[in-house]
Amino acid sequence: MEPNSKSRKESILIKYAIFSRLLLLFLTVLWRSFLQPYDTSAALNPPCLHHRDVSEASPQLLLVANTVSKTLENSVVWDSVYFLRISQCGYEYEQTYAFLPLLPFFISLLSRTVFAPLVPVIGLRAVMVLSGYVVTNSAFVFAAIYLFRVSVIILKDTEASFRASVIFCFNPASIFYSSIYSESLYALFSIGGVYHLLSGASNVAVLWFALSGCARSNGILNAGYICFQTMHRAYEALYLKKRVCLSVQVLVTGFLRCVCICLPFVAFQAYGFYNICHGHKLDELRPWCKAKVPLLYNFIQSHYWGVGFLRYFQFKQLPNFLLASPILSLAVCSVVSYMKTRPELFISLGFQASEKEKRSSARLYSLKDALEPDVVTSSNEGKSDIRQRKPIRKKDVTVTNAAANSNSPDLSGYFSADVFPFVVHLGLMAATAFFIMHVQVATRFLSASPPLYWFASHLIASPKHSKWGYLIWSYCAAYILLGSLLFSNFYPFT
Repeated sequence: MEPNSKSRKESILIKYAIFSRLLLLFLTVLWRSFLQPYDTSAALNPPCLHHRDVSEASPQLLLVANTVSKTLENSVVWDSVYFLRISQCGYEYEQTYAFLPLLPFFISLLSRTVFAPLVPVIGLRAVMVLSGYVVTNSAFVFAAIYLFRVSVIILKDTEASFRASVIFCFNPASIFYSSIYSESLYALFSIGGVYHLLSGASNVAVLWFALSGCARSNGILNAGYICFQTMHRAYEALYLKKRVCLSVQVLVTGFLRCVCICLPFVAFQAYGFYNICHGHKLDELRPWCKAKVPLLYNFIQSHYWGVGFLRYFQFKQLPNFLLASPILSLAVCSVVSYMKTRPELFISLGFQASEKEKRSSARLYSLKDALEPDVVTSSNEGKSDIRQRKPIRKKDVTVTNAAANSNSPDLSGYFSADVFPFVVHLGLMAATAFFIMHVQVATRFLSASPPLYWFASHLIASPKHSKWGYLIWSYCAAYILLGSLLFSNFYPFT
């Protein structure tokens, strides 16, 4: 792909991303001006349980900016209330530990530095609200950029990558990416981590994946990408190159990287255990404190929100299943379609990818650090890869050689071997959302998964699936309108 073409597409994408955030802001203000919020208690701000010396607005200045302050504070709904409270007062109650600290940290940092001069004018809480909106909306724009860059590497098609990224800009969960929720930060650090992993900066990728785990608990699932890469590199080192020491080194390195990704989440659980369980008598301890593995997060999800395997399968929850059915249907179709096209990859966990695909893979299969693969535009699809690599010795070829001689064609775009680990990741998350979580949360839970947008882009570009393009865009538009209407007015959405 021409560098100028990629830069031009990226510039256009940034405009789309910013426009989509402004559109959500406009719709939110519009709906709030027409409807009375279902719950008007969001603006209440009782004093912190533990005293904190914070500067509030002076009464004279606050009167001047009263409208701005009230508008900002009244926009805080649903989980945003928790994030702001944590930013201001820390973790006061047991259930607040369900909300991980990355977003509150950025809100607190920004409100006490960049926006600190506004505190005397509109008050600390209003400044924190403003900081939260700046953090989440800025993170979304960067997440869209990283999705485009990852898509270019994986799909090797500029137009398909751009199309997928534009769909992400107007995804059905858009309202949450413009609110004080952790989805934007999670998307940024998970997709950005994938980009750095594909670019060869594995240690940087580990840091980004670890930060995604500080934003949302499912960030630890990003360790799966490291596991997949480690598995294939260890196989190549042991069975193809016959180097035992190298394979051990690969396994140890991969294990340590996975530990680093999970460490922040585990450390946060330890922090909660220390604050709630430490220093109390046995009969005063909370039930989870006495468990062999005291996991605060699991207890909160189960005890306060009723999360658990099949616990949401109730007739009264049927509307919520219907609300989540479009995103779950798209996820299932994307996984099943890939499985039908590339069954050999699912059976062999990717080991039966052809030799040509492994040579052009984006650092996911090969032990060697490969150069960035060539990327073609849609008009140039089908051209052969002109890069050549040193031939592999006969004794180094086993299963991969058999795959190369098989009848399965070398596929590109969504059905390339590089997409396989992402499809597996999506399948695991979709199963978790359907069987364990509050199913309506699936819309935003799955919204940061790249294969959804790659598959949607594939359907939109396919002439025989032209009707699907209309349905996908209609679905996105409907949920943007519905989400901005219901969510902003404190009505249940997802």
